[in-house]
Amino acid sequence: MPVATIDILTSGPLLTIQDGGRLKTRRYGVPVGGAMDRFALAAANQLVGNPAHAPALELTAGGVQIRFNATMLISLTGADLQAQLNGRPLAPWQNTLALPGSLLIVHRRRGTWGGRAYLAIAGELEAEWAVGGAGTCLSGGFGGYQGRSLRSGDQISVRLPSLHHYYKPRWWPIDRRPPYRAQPCLRVLPGPQHDMLPEAWQQLLNQSFSIDQAANRQGYRLHGSTLPHHQLSLPSFGVVPGAIQLPPDGRPILLMADAQLTGGYPVIAVVISADLPLAAQLLPGDRLSFTETNLETAHKALAEQAAWLALGPADEESDWLLSEAGALG
Repeated sequence: MPVATIDILTSGPLLTIQDGGRLKTRRYGVPVGGAMDRFALAAANQLVGNPAHAPALELTAGGVQIRFNATMLISLTGADLQAQLNGRPLAPWQNTLALPGSLLIVHRRRGTWGGRAYLAIAGELEAEWAVGGAGTCLSGGFGGYQGRSLRSGDQISVRLPSLHHYYKPRWWPIDRRPPYRAQPCLRVLPGPQHDMLPEAWQQLLNQSFSIDQAANRQGYRLHGSTLPHHQLSLPSFGVVPGAIQLPPDGRPILLMADAQLTGGYPVIAVVISADLPLAAQLLPGDRLSFTETNLETAHKALAEQAAWLALGPADEESDWLLSEAGALG
């Protein structure tokens, strides 16, 4: 496969290489990590013909400029950050060809929601494979590109597929995406300690919260009416992305992709996996709320997203096949 490069001209608040996460390394003390919005990552990769969990670029809040030094098939999914390719608007959730010298500029969010976008490039984005994955582990300093966020002046290599003439336009239908929106209401299951703190559990469900300015890939500190203080002292136990911890000060923390492996704060709720993409698109100052659900609903929601990914992107041929199937039955 021929090798080409992209140049990082400006990197914005946080630009990293991420993949589908290290799903089998928790036993070694390594966070799952990977893309904050795994659905958007998978869709971006499928739009350019890559494996769903292949490494791609995660852009946080925009402010990014990238130059392509060869013809590359690209896609940008997730938030609409007002991207432009060579001065023309680049619509998200579809693929396009970037010719040699093309300049991608990603500005900032459009509207009231959306914090992260995913740039996939057809082929193999060269990233450091370490401890079972290629995503950047910022806390451990490994994976991705030198184990750190990308900076202006970095150059990333890409092993390109050899047959660009097979390119055809593809897009990801809106009805096959998570229901991204401003101020999402995330579905939660009761956490293992919710019955120890019943008042905190009820107050969690009956108000909205804003995200602290110090939010990062590890977790979001939430601001709202302070939940009841407590003095529970628990031995450390395993925690996962989506867990909502309650420290003694009553200010909950929603753990995200780079969450630590263990913690001693009570976990009063857990956001279902299907709603984590909605949480991933939040930025400091954004608001969210929670509603109780059950395990059956959680399983159905995740299965629905898996079905959308199995269908893959749409194109003229797939649209025709769907219309024929509808006519037959």
